[in-house]
Amino acid sequence: MNNDYLLRAREVIPDAKTLIVLASKRAKALAYGARPMVRCSDDNHLDIALLEIAEGKLIASTDENAPTDDFLQELEAAKSAAAAANGENKVKEV
Repeated sequence: MNNDYLLRAREVIPDAKTLIVLASKRAKALAYGARPMVRCSDDNHLDIALLEIAEGKLIASTDENAPTDDFLQELEAAKSAAAAANGENKVKEV
């Protein structure tokens, strides 16, 4: 991890917990194929996320009414559908 990027990001988001959550979620998204919003010479996803925060490309939402992560909602819906399908199959077999 690049300490310079970390210090710059801490200037934008001084709360350590918020910074950690935001940077880790963005690094995960980058690892899954999201495109970087900044040019960075490093290949480390966390460094890219910290640089995006430092340059103001990413901000932490403090709105409690903000929409939740769509990916997590899709994942839960898929799990529910799979569980329902497995439950229906078991009932039909009996």
